[in-house]
Amino acid sequence: MTIKEYLKKFEEGDERALSKIITIIENGYEESKEILEYIGKRTGKAYRIGITGPQGSGKSTLIAKLAKRLLSKFKEIGIIACDPSSPFSFGALLGDRIRMNELFLEKGIFIRSMATRGSLNGLAYKTKEVADILDAFGKEIIIIETIGVGQVEVEISNLVDTTIVVFVPESGDGIQVLKAGLTEIGDIFVVNKSDRIGADILFYELKNLIEMSYQNSKWKPPVILTQAVNNYGIEELEKEIINHYNYLIENNLLEEKRKKAVIRELVNNFENEILKILWQSERVKKLFEKVVEEVWEKKITIEEGVKKLIKEVKYVK
Repeated sequence: MTIKEYLKKFEEGDERALSKIITIIENGYEESKEILEYIGKRTGKAYRIGITGPQGSGKSTLIAKLAKRLLSKFKEIGIIACDPSSPFSFGALLGDRIRMNELFLEKGIFIRSMATRGSLNGLAYKTKEVADILDAFGKEIIIIETIGVGQVEVEISNLVDTTIVVFVPESGDGIQVLKAGLTEIGDIFVVNKSDRIGADILFYELKNLIEMSYQNSKWKPPVILTQAVNNYGIEELEKEIINHYNYLIENNLLEEKRKKAVIRELVNNFENEILKILWQSERVKKLFEKVVEEVWEKKITIEEGVKKLIKEVKYVK
């Protein structure tokens, strides 16, 4: 089948075409450009939720229970589960999909596992593009789960409208991780497996930390106790997600947040293209090699070397 034929079936709601298109994008095939141009004008309707937190905090089970509840209000839900890569095939290990097996027969739910392939921010490289594809396909809610690698997972907040941070009592240095960045990105905090020892202590520590961090904010992230396996607290979590969505709408923050994401993406892509152009210049390559030698031989400092390169860059066409 041609790309145009796949896109036609995609428009008709064919999930096999959806899977194929995601695979093409994920692997960076030549047809990706045509697909992304088609997708780009059809996004912006889906509400995106990011779920992050340490490994073992029960994110996948939490998502499975949450998605089933959300189905009572939304007909179409997409889930992107970022799994660790296989060291042999670089494919996703699919642990998250196994834990979400109760969703496989639910009409309207589409689950895609994506391998991180060495990415260090807990997300797969093409997560944003795949979320856009699900958006264009007609998914009303898109849930993105990170693999749970710790402090570097703040990137998820740039891709979604609502960020949920999940912890468990035995996460140990959970509060330290929060201080390092997750407090700033979390819109809702969850203490999962709350039947375990230490849950109440973690709950109140989080409440106090958030109270101090959000003194001047209209939105104070709620802290919710859950036991995903038993469905405990899932209704409250759903309620707070809806509350946060309404808060963003009522304060004109949803559009503002999405516009900032567009600016970020445009800047990143622009900078990448500029770098490609610069490294294609033979003059820049030769000067760079010369500067490396001069710095190595202590003839100039790194700062002086940078200035030399910048001066040459000004004349690159």
